[in-house]
Amino acid sequence: MTTDVTIVGGGPNGLLLACELRLAGVRPLLLDRLHARSETPRANGLVGRVVQALELRGLYESLAGRSGPAEPLPFYQFSGLPLDLRDLPANPLHALRVPQARVEQVLEEHARELGVEIRRGHELTALHQDGDAVTLVIRAPQGTYRLRTRYLVGADGGHSTVRKQAGIAFPGTTDDTFTSRAGHAVIPDALLDPVTGELELPESGMRLRPYAHNRLPGGVFTFAMMQPGSCVHLVATFEWDQQPADAGTPMTFAELRSGVRRVLGADLPMSPPTTSGPHLLRRLTGINSRQADTYRAGRVLLLGDAAHVHSAVGGPGLNLGLQDALNLGWKLAAQIHGWAPPGLLDTYQSERAPVSRRVLMQTRAQMALMRSAADITAVRDLLTELLAEPGNRARTAALLAGTDIRYDLGPSTGHPLAGRWLPDLRTHITEGWPQIAERLRVARPVLVDLTENSAVAEAADGWTDRVDVITARSVARSLPASAFLVRPDGYLAWATDETAGPPRRHSLAEVLATWFGTAT
Repeated sequence: MTTDVTIVGGGPNGLLLACELRLAGVRPLLLDRLHARSETPRANGLVGRVVQALELRGLYESLAGRSGPAEPLPFYQFSGLPLDLRDLPANPLHALRVPQARVEQVLEEHARELGVEIRRGHELTALHQDGDAVTLVIRAPQGTYRLRTRYLVGADGGHSTVRKQAGIAFPGTTDDTFTSRAGHAVIPDALLDPVTGELELPESGMRLRPYAHNRLPGGVFTFAMMQPGSCVHLVATFEWDQQPADAGTPMTFAELRSGVRRVLGADLPMSPPTTSGPHLLRRLTGINSRQADTYRAGRVLLLGDAAHVHSAVGGPGLNLGLQDALNLGWKLAAQIHGWAPPGLLDTYQSERAPVSRRVLMQTRAQMALMRSAADITAVRDLLTELLAEPGNRARTAALLAGTDIRYDLGPSTGHPLAGRWLPDLRTHITEGWPQIAERLRVARPVLVDLTENSAVAEAADGWTDRVDVITARSVARSLPASAFLVRPDGYLAWATDETAGPPRRHSLAEVLATWFGTAT
């Protein structure tokens, strides 16, 4: 059997990539070693630009259970330091509190609706690539078989078999000086403020914020209500320099309770949940911060945790991995269809690897700032002063959200919007937004023309088989551009503020050829 693209790993990143390829006219094959979707509690929500990206694809309503647009968060935190975002004129930090299992369910349903073939219980055991394809050895319930695929994408997590088999190095650091414990627990209502949700421990005089990393002399304590009105909370601790637990010993609720007591310096009268599960009980020792040497080795590519692993503090994992999928999907499809310009597929790494390095930087910084040393306390006091300034809060929020990304598109683009996420057009465009939204939902590149003349559309004549041209109208020229080109991943490849004729400084035709190949 020969396929165009095979994806190994059926988590959120692999599923979204499969959807993106299918929207672009490619039929991927998705393999996952698990026989069914995992219901083990993992990530508790989506944070950052990815919320708006999924809204762009029409998936927000299914995940949120309500219609959009997504609203930004009024509060967040950086290493437990509070971020009040209510006074920011353009709050960049969006979030969606939905468990990873639900994200996977929605993405799998979407993938199946699009016609993606998903084979569960099929595990990659070996691969070999030549100049034309990659040969895979797959272990399945019916027995071992081989298949050939033009491209292979590893979305199989931090211990990626694809990465190891392809011989891609995974350098970085391992911090094994701390242990984290997490589990679901029932906290008595009498200890919770009904308005703020804060946890009050009268004997110790402590009042702890929910959804926050509460830094204490004994470590870090966090708790969060799983669902509004639910009695079940996610409780977690971080402890440094403790005697490491036996990795072969299963985590128990008594161990979680003891860890909470050590960190708080007081007993928290919590109990195991009695509702149906699955319920979390997890112990982790240390954290890896690593990034693959390359995201591509010939016809093998890496996606999500297979390409980078880091601390989960701040919730950046799905924001990073799902945007990897959005960036890679249309470029890989162009390669399959044969119209990709030279080097297009290599821009997947050149654009996404710097973003990953930035996430590794800020998550390592957050973990370091949680330690209980006196010098760290001094640094936190200084940061607290700096975060009193709205500009610093806005910059920190953009860092956490990943909204400070501007892809380097080279010398052919000089407009300040080029390389950035498209503006919120709903507040600027009076005519044409439904047509733009429809084309972006199916992952089509869109050239938006606000000039009220035909010059821009005429310049794109040779690419209308790959790029949709939509004439729109703006409210009193409130957008800082008269025309712009939106890539399928939601980032602008080009923009101009000229209204009379084709742009003079930067050729639209040159940019179209750079991203979408030779004109027909």
